[in-house]
Amino acid sequence: MSPVLRTQLGGAARRPARLLLTGLAMLVASFVVYATVLAQQITLRTALDTLSGTPEAVDLVVTTPNAENAVPISTTQLGKIKAVPGVAEAVGRVETGGEIGGQYLSLVGDPGSGALSVAHVTQGRYPAAPNEIAVTPRTASRMSLPVGTRLGLKIYGSDDKDKTVQLQVVGIVTPADDYGSIAYAPQSSVTALTGGDTLQQIDVRLDAGADPAAVRDAIAAIGGKHAPEVRSGADVRLDEANQAASDLNAVFAVVGMFIAIAVVAAGLVAASTFRIVFAQRMRQLALLRAVGAGRGAIVRALAAEGVVTGLVAGVTGVLGALAVGSAVPPVLRLFDITVAGPGVPVLPALGVIALAVVVTLLAVISPAVTAARVAPLEALRAAATTAGKHGIGKVRWVFGLLLVTGAALSAGYVATHLPGRDTKDYRPDMMLLAIVFSGAMAYFALIALGPVLMRPVLAVVGLPLRRLGSIGRLAVGGVGGATRRAAAVSVVVALGVTLIAGVVVGGASLRVLADRELASSAPADFELTAGDGATLPADLVTRAAGSAQLRHATTYRRLNDLKIGTAVEQFDANDLDLAALPELSKIDVADGSLADVRPGSIAVSGWARDATGVHLGDKVEVSAGKGKHKVTLTVAAILPDSVPLGSSVLVHRSDMDKLGASALASGLLADAAQPGEDGRTAAQQALRQVMDNRSGLGLKVLADQRDQENDAIDTVLAIALGLIGLTVLIAVVGVGTTVALSVVERARESGLLRAVGLTRGGLRAMLTTESGLYGVIGAVLGLLLGVPYAWLAVKALGVNAPLRLPVLQLVAVFAALVAFTALAGVLPARRAAKVSPVVALGTE
Repeated sequence: MSPVLRTQLGGAARRPARLLLTGLAMLVASFVVYATVLAQQITLRTALDTLSGTPEAVDLVVTTPNAENAVPISTTQLGKIKAVPGVAEAVGRVETGGEIGGQYLSLVGDPGSGALSVAHVTQGRYPAAPNEIAVTPRTASRMSLPVGTRLGLKIYGSDDKDKTVQLQVVGIVTPADDYGSIAYAPQSSVTALTGGDTLQQIDVRLDAGADPAAVRDAIAAIGGKHAPEVRSGADVRLDEANQAASDLNAVFAVVGMFIAIAVVAAGLVAASTFRIVFAQRMRQLALLRAVGAGRGAIVRALAAEGVVTGLVAGVTGVLGALAVGSAVPPVLRLFDITVAGPGVPVLPALGVIALAVVVTLLAVISPAVTAARVAPLEALRAAATTAGKHGIGKVRWVFGLLLVTGAALSAGYVATHLPGRDTKDYRPDMMLLAIVFSGAMAYFALIALGPVLMRPVLAVVGLPLRRLGSIGRLAVGGVGGATRRAAAVSVVVALGVTLIAGVVVGGASLRVLADRELASSAPADFELTAGDGATLPADLVTRAAGSAQLRHATTYRRLNDLKIGTAVEQFDANDLDLAALPELSKIDVADGSLADVRPGSIAVSGWARDATGVHLGDKVEVSAGKGKHKVTLTVAAILPDSVPLGSSVLVHRSDMDKLGASALASGLLADAAQPGEDGRTAAQQALRQVMDNRSGLGLKVLADQRDQENDAIDTVLAIALGLIGLTVLIAVVGVGTTVALSVVERARESGLLRAVGLTRGGLRAMLTTESGLYGVIGAVLGLLLGVPYAWLAVKALGVNAPLRLPVLQLVAVFAALVAFTALAGVLPARRAAKVSPVVALGTE
């Protein structure tokens, strides 16, 4: 080992705290990466344990072979399987369903007790007689089916002969999933209702000590040349869990992308930290140069120090993540949440440590080369003098300007090739790739030109601070005195803010689009329909309008044979009153205005426009009833997709009369009078009372559809913001590290300020304000990049989403970032304030 290398490693060993502080960002990144690996293991293992629909006790599963002319398994085979030696229990699985009060009720066969049951009684008892059923809690609430209820279930036969069977609810059962429309009964009872003997699956539990292979062969032999397919229960559960968790790999792939961004951010922070540390050790490096150490030897020694730093940070981060990951299952069990343990993934752990070493090595190279180039005489100057440089070289200028040009050209190309309202044959993938390419070049340009941009940006954002007094002026001067350092830290903060601003702005725009689409397909909480061509009784509409559990009750009529002009196509039309439901105000138009749909005018969908060739303002002949009823109407609005309720044409009610529509309504829409699940349940029960078990009526809970869509959007946005928060966390760590090292570097400056009258509180305020300024600069740069690129990405998607600027959310992001970065400087500031002026002035 060379003397230079031994000197540097010895110094690192004597100051382990400084070593960890230098690699703190990489430690956090290593923790996050390995914690993600453990989270994936926990999620996948839990999915395998809980997402399978086949009970754990099932040893063999018998199904119909997936082949042409295969003979379905039946109750006859079930009886023979029960008699096979080694079979302890066999249960047939079958499912049917029917209509009750206009709603579909699924009826599932299950034993109701024992190891092979998937439903367990929580109230009443499990069905025993042929006409008894048990329902889930949500089904009982939503469909008004408490224990003791008698109901008529209309079952649709395959021979077009419907039958209604009388059933009684005798119990409440809890299954793995409760969708609000499920009932259970013994398999024999469900099979009797189907009118056949076909089973979907047979679950088999073996006797203790039975040979699974022998039993499998015996079961397969039952069918002769039409042998059923027999698989192990473990294989079936694995397939079911993998299918249920099929989206998890895609989710973790997205997580991996954000983790990669966080690792890049950690590398940038590490490079900045090494630059500061090496600047503070210029005198030591100069002495090494003076006694004969070459530049190459110093670079290798500093690089070795970086490798050690990365190794220590990687190992510490992995061990910390393993400790936390192993503690998650027992902690969650305290809250009655059961998840699987992550185990100890050794290869990923070694990979994370290797990644930490490689990234740290890459981060240390440039600062090491710069430190080794300093001549001995220049290096013997004060560290602050070297750290205070703020210019960039000509090559960096040219490189930065080339990046700016490339980013501008790429963004300009996308902006000039955005789709209009008609997105036919438009491919968004290439445009989105161009935006990512442009954004990456813009960010690298920010890294290259950052030191030059710091002073003008600081002049603007620091203006209010300068006016607050000496503390503000000193803080602005401290940041501006080392623009390279400020740029290195602020660009990492800017990366996090850019991503957050992109998600917030893009999410706000796409949420408005989703609201518009849902307003068209699900404009109310409930829809009551009369079936194809049928109408609702007038008294039913009157009773619904007078119900205290409902509000905004409004009817509509449909015509399915509307013709426009000379077009051969027939269109579906309705006369829904757009002013009757609040949700309808969110609907967007491609041209015109829905407010102009008055007597004598219509609104058409994008498909109807393409099929007929009509334009806004055209007067067209509209006919119905095979041409018996005709009227000339003006096109007042064109929608990008369908008009409300999936129709192609929206007609005013007076014109619907002229087109020969029945005076009675085809359907009714209404909202729940009270919010929440209780209000929705009460409204649903009120509508079922209004329906009074009349046949031919259907009831849809449109509010559930809206909830599912909104929950999906909220989940995606929450996950994205949480993942981007990793980058912000590393940026905040970088700010804290920079301030902590700056305190050591500027000890004499702090002592001088204290000697001329600055109080401890004033010094703490100055350093904390400097720390917050890094966040302000980064947040400003991030918003300037994030908002335009988010708008560009939204338009490039080609989904006609409006551009939105959620000011309050962006202000909250800005304030939070500034607060976090300011808090990162609190501890270093307190440490600096504790040092007496005499000691500080004596620091070298």
